[in-house]
Amino acid sequence: MTQPPNPDRQIKIMSFPVSTGAHIAGWLHPSADAGKAHTIGFQRRTALTCERGLFDAMFIADAQGFRKIEGRDAFCRVDVPRFDPVTLLAALSAVTSHLGLVGTLSTSYNEPYSAARRFATLDHVSEGRAGWNVVTSTSENEAHNFGRDTHFGHAERYARAHEFIEVCKALWDSWDDDAVVADRVGGRYFDPDRLHGLGHRGEHFRVAGPMTLPRPPQGYPVIVQAGASADGQALAAATAEVVFSSNPAQAGAKAYYDSLKADVVAAGRNAGDCLILSAVQPIVAPTEREANEIAAELHRLIQPAVALSFLQMSLGHVVDLSQHDPDGPLPDLPETSGSQSTQARLVAWAKRDNLSIAELARHSAAGRTSKTLTGTPEQVADALATWFTEGASDGFVVAPPYLPDSLDAFVDGVIPILQERGLFRTAYEGTTLRENLGLKRPPSRYEAHPELHVEPEIW
Repeated sequence: MTQPPNPDRQIKIMSFPVSTGAHIAGWLHPSADAGKAHTIGFQRRTALTCERGLFDAMFIADAQGFRKIEGRDAFCRVDVPRFDPVTLLAALSAVTSHLGLVGTLSTSYNEPYSAARRFATLDHVSEGRAGWNVVTSTSENEAHNFGRDTHFGHAERYARAHEFIEVCKALWDSWDDDAVVADRVGGRYFDPDRLHGLGHRGEHFRVAGPMTLPRPPQGYPVIVQAGASADGQALAAATAEVVFSSNPAQAGAKAYYDSLKADVVAAGRNAGDCLILSAVQPIVAPTEREANEIAAELHRLIQPAVALSFLQMSLGHVVDLSQHDPDGPLPDLPETSGSQSTQARLVAWAKRDNLSIAELARHSAAGRTSKTLTGTPEQVADALATWFTEGASDGFVVAPPYLPDSLDAFVDGVIPILQERGLFRTAYEGTTLRENLGLKRPPSRYEAHPELHVEPEIW
């Protein structure tokens, strides 16, 4: 087995628990806790299993609206019901002590002040374990839920996201680290000279500041993103500290890794300031035959109408696939205002493997464009080690196909092998998410540039 070129470099792992299974038919598996995902007991068990496995973080996806799904029966999809991530993660912070807590929040249908305040609160109540997965949203229903007739255009979404993140960072800096003095003698809880106004007037937002609570323990919650379009990659290169990559093939993952790392450096940052984690869906069993049987059973459970609906959503709803021969090729597609990178990846996959619409629907629904790993704990560990040591990723986002059993199988089977090889931690390095990821705590902008100070309008 090839050893990592840097013995201090180890695999980073986050979990991505999608309801009771990331596989689109995972909830139908006999051992899945179908119908339990909305209970706090289920969520607590998942978080504690991740912490037992020494994962860096647990990641909760979100959308503030229903994704358009063709066919009424396709609403049987289990990934439609969603918690508010920040509320859920705050509850889970009380039963975990080291696990990072990463929640999704859209820059299209929120305001910077409330977003910065919510994540600062999560960072405080978790004692430094919060992360923010920045998304720009892809669903028309979200637009309709927030008073808009149509969704923001692709370029506008990302321009708004750039400004949104910068405003949040300024708000997190609005209290100096030592602003709370708790001076009993002088009778001052905080020093007003160590607070900063914002007075931001940008293209998309106007925010006065300052924040209503002290600077978060991590300085900023860890910034996470998943965009792979040109605009998404530019945003990630400038601002992201962790990026989720979805590439079924190692060559594609390696190309994306090299490209984004180069963009990070071009943006004036160090390559190590941005970790790239590849999405994987592991099916782990004591023998290869048993693992393949589980994979075949999950594939058999995929409902054709759900698979077609999922493919149509992934392509951006730019064409009605029901009007085309399911055994024929994909038709030519116009550009989507949704995820352009996902659309491009699916089109390339269909052409490369000569897949029909029906075949592409079933294959994409099974893995959601992530890398599916099927085999024994040793075989899955080998695959992860190869991707890591050959420079295709800094780690992985593990999406268990059905819960809780497939997560237990990964933690109990694969993690010990990675630890034996020196590729994964045997204990948490610190107490904050930044410490465990090996990311620096950002200094306040006012330390190096006191001239940026704006007097708060509240004085």
